[in-house]
Amino acid sequence: MTTPVLPHSPEALIATYEGVNLVGGAKVPAAATLPVMNPATGAQIGLAAASDEAETAVAIEVAAAAFTAWSQTPARARGKLVAEAARALSANAEVIAQVLARETGKAIRTECRGEVATAIDILDFYAGLGSELKGETVPFHPRSLTTTIREPLGVVGAILPWNVPLVLMMLKIAPALVAGNTVVVKASEEAPFATFAMVDLIARILPEGTVNVINGTGPACGAPLCAHPKVAKITFTGSEAVGQAVYEAAAKKIIPVSLELGGKSPMIVCADADLGKAVSGAISGMRFTRQGQSCTAASRIYVHADLMEPFLSQLTEALEKLKIGDPLDESTDVGTIINAKQAKVIRDFVAKAEETPGARVLRFGQLPEGTDLSPDLFLQPTLLMDLPADHPCIQQEIFGPVAYLEAWTDYEEVMAKANDTHYGLAASVWTTSLSTALDSTARLNAGYVQVNQNLTIQPNVSYGGFGRSGLGKEASLEAMLAHFTRSKTIVLNFD
Repeated sequence: MTTPVLPHSPEALIATYEGVNLVGGAKVPAAATLPVMNPATGAQIGLAAASDEAETAVAIEVAAAAFTAWSQTPARARGKLVAEAARALSANAEVIAQVLARETGKAIRTECRGEVATAIDILDFYAGLGSELKGETVPFHPRSLTTTIREPLGVVGAILPWNVPLVLMMLKIAPALVAGNTVVVKASEEAPFATFAMVDLIARILPEGTVNVINGTGPACGAPLCAHPKVAKITFTGSEAVGQAVYEAAAKKIIPVSLELGGKSPMIVCADADLGKAVSGAISGMRFTRQGQSCTAASRIYVHADLMEPFLSQLTEALEKLKIGDPLDESTDVGTIINAKQAKVIRDFVAKAEETPGARVLRFGQLPEGTDLSPDLFLQPTLLMDLPADHPCIQQEIFGPVAYLEAWTDYEEVMAKANDTHYGLAASVWTTSLSTALDSTARLNAGYVQVNQNLTIQPNVSYGGFGRSGLGKEASLEAMLAHFTRSKTIVLNFD
């Protein structure tokens, strides 16, 4: 099979997908469009489809028509095609990363190339799991054969956010496809073009209609996708409020839903921690190079009082070295916030901290200068200190480069503070004590707990939260089996 090739120019690639949806392997013009902006410059980079209910329904009908043939394709054969698609993505990785940097404002070097590589890795990981779609033999009766089998669900609707659209898309569509489902992706209207490019490459290799991508706003496109009677499963990553609406829509049809929502993740640094590793972990864990736009961001950092002074000193030095600037500049570490609305949300949170008596607000790094850059969307990494426990900056997700830092001395107290949140997505503990690691990881109310590291999502490592952070797991075999198949029991008796 000849590897598909995308245009080498980011501008040409964007132009390829202007004003269209990808349905049944074809570019279908949309009746309306919406502008997509480069956050770093404020310039329009293209016009994306603004799909309505009728256009959304067309994509769903095409996916439904393709389901029978795809679901009856042997699982390993599906996996081989998905693996071929992963190789096609690898051959086009750089131009996709360039487009991603332009539409998200994330730095090409520190974020976008890594995101593309991880997305491809996830697709490749799931491609090899077709043989694991196994059932069980049940010892029901010695003169009958009782088994269970795994079946695909049907059409899966995958709704994407703007912060890490490619990785989060692959967590949804890769297991869904290998399990035998067909898919309609709803791209993020803030950052759709890299998503379209990836889906286009996959669609050129898989059978017609197996994977499709549409674009539009949540009310006009996302809501009809959730409500359509032929959509058998919704998988969503995004805000808590929208996730609740998705859950309600799924409940009306009584269909399964996976939700990955917000987080307010604690990072606990113990007195015996390796200081250098903990400081590096705070930088990576807070996702500062992603402008803090991450659900798993370690946005509440609790440092033992014995280490607070050197920890803050080293963290300050590291944050001051981060270069804030043009996402396409190879020397840039930190890019821009996605849009003015989100930048205002972040600034409003910081203003609440500044208005709090006794609070400290520490900003780091130099904002970029230059008439070709949009000054209002570049924000400095920021640390907040000395806030009351019920302060909004401690209790609510900011989704920006802002972390709360607090010293602690009492272990029981810091564990209680770490769990004092309605979220439960991620947490980390930094210690050289095995007993502390075992005790703390057992007690932390989070679905993804790490010791002495703050890694992002990794293939084959089950990922998902508790509480208001969502429902279900991603990135693992467990996720494919639990969330993209149904179990059927079969009893054979010829007596």
